[in-house]
Amino acid sequence: MSAHPDKSSLRAELRRHRRALRAADPEAAARAAALLAVERLPAFTIFSGYNPQGSEIDPAPLMARLSATGAHLALPSALSWEEPLEFRLWDGRSALEPDAFGIAAPPPEAEPVLPDLVIAPLLAFDRRGARLGQGAGHYDRTLANLRRVKPVFVLGLAYAGQELDEIPMEPHDEPLDAILTETEFIQVAREGR
Repeated sequence: MSAHPDKSSLRAELRRHRRALRAADPEAAARAAALLAVERLPAFTIFSGYNPQGSEIDPAPLMARLSATGAHLALPSALSWEEPLEFRLWDGRSALEPDAFGIAAPPPEAEPVLPDLVIAPLLAFDRRGARLGQGAGHYDRTLANLRRVKPVFVLGLAYAGQELDEIPMEPHDEPLDAILTETEFIQVAREGR
């Protein structure tokens, strides 16, 4: 897909496109997880996945792959529409409860953690590491807060067909460090890295 100047109008088009990609390739998530060379990631002991919404690519195969390294899995939980997400440990078996957005998340008594690696859902990405999310800025606020506290590696998980030539970045947009699709692992080059 080519770049589109208006993020708002672009989102509806991208949701339709992502639904078509998911329908056309139900095995994409498993192929993406199999492509990941874990040794290309920085060291991590805690990582965050997500529960897919709508046609987001399912991170379950990737979460299983990363869990097999011995790292601990966390899932995001929304406390309110305004606050950054909170990450809570999840053992993969315990019951999940709806968070402030109605998304299944670990319950409030689950241990809050700061992940070293965050798997981020998205509507679109480009090779500079720009990510177009749902538009509310929750991941951007959350990642900015995490990065003020510690180094965090952000891995965008997407269908290859979600790539755009260029996504306009605003000052508050938090970049991806890499993108994993069913066809490749894209390491984002950063100045000063």
